[in-house]
Amino acid sequence: MQPQIDAADSVRRWDDVKVEQIAEGIERQMIVGEKLMVCRLRFRPHVVTAVHSHPHEQLTLVEKGRVRFTIGGSERIVAPGDVLHFAPDVPHGATMLDEEVVLIDIFTPLREEFLPAR
Repeated sequence: MQPQIDAADSVRRWDDVKVEQIAEGIERQMIVGEKLMVCRLRFRPHVVTAVHSHPHEQLTLVEKGRVRFTIGGSERIVAPGDVLHFAPDVPHGATMLDEEVVLIDIFTPLREEFLPAR
């Protein structure tokens, strides 16, 4: 079961959230609310995520590293402090550049496929 926020547990630290190895060079931590989820992803340099789309709205905050994003057919390099918005169903993917990258992804509604089977 992934960490869920409730009234008794409204403050979390990433240091206390389970780390999952979801692919070679990619780690994910998740905090799940009722209608949104936050994922912290750590990527090794040069990892590429395939261009994909989903029906969820997504905000991505760049915490560390530089990333080349493909968004709806155009490319953009982003750096720490940048925030990206992905409307539902917009194709997007990313290529990590020459350093470790940490991204914070916020999704609504929940990405049910990320949750463990119940």
